[in-house]
Amino acid sequence: MLLPGRFGRARILPSSLKLRDPSSPSFGHGREKGSEAVSPVVIVWSCPLPVDAYAAAGRGVEFPRPDCPACGGPMTLWSGYRRHVRVAGRCQKIFVPRLRCAPCRASHALLPAFVLAWRLDVADVVGAVIGQVAGGACGVRPAAARAGVPYTTARGWVRRFRCRALELGAGFAALAVELGGDTVSPVADAGGFALGAIGAAFGAAASLPGWLAAGAWRFASSVSGGRLIASPGRRGTP
Repeated sequence: MLLPGRFGRARILPSSLKLRDPSSPSFGHGREKGSEAVSPVVIVWSCPLPVDAYAAAGRGVEFPRPDCPACGGPMTLWSGYRRHVRVAGRCQKIFVPRLRCAPCRASHALLPAFVLAWRLDVADVVGAVIGQVAGGACGVRPAAARAGVPYTTARGWVRRFRCRALELGAGFAALAVELGGDTVSPVADAGGFALGAIGAAFGAAASLPGWLAAGAWRFASSVSGGRLIASPGRRGTP
């Protein structure tokens, strides 16, 4: 499934995002020779597990084994690392495996979709705050209080979302049409446009097996390769 448009400097390629198979990993980021596209170093998969269950399972999670999104070669598990994730005000450590491609020797971090790259809080919490503020329900401070996160943290999420709202809106609106969903037209409020487009794309994807249970913000994390509100040019362990 091809997602028309771009998220930051990355493109979703037909071979790397199969929305009819929610276990299929999404795209990632790195340089692709001969183009301005970005080849993967981060792969996101639609993990069905709750955060607690994933954290408790550690290395015992049944991770997918996708082909290399850079060259199409087979990949195998190759070490990994632990990172913190916060949900319901509690920090937990989760294991993030690394996959390595034998033909091109590239390695890729395999993130569960409840994680956003370089963000401590889970995608559902981040999305709830963004949805309330960008949707006009309340300001940042009450949204942060409801989510149990620091005001400055929530403010950073909202600012980054607003910076990316037009491109996110265009990308998700195109995906909604590609999946047979409703057309979403740009509106004066870029944040509202982006929210509407994410909702429309998820609504269309929800008719496919597995995506309804994932929820809108895990879906958005999967489609954006975890970079929904990532800063431009960000590098390092996600």
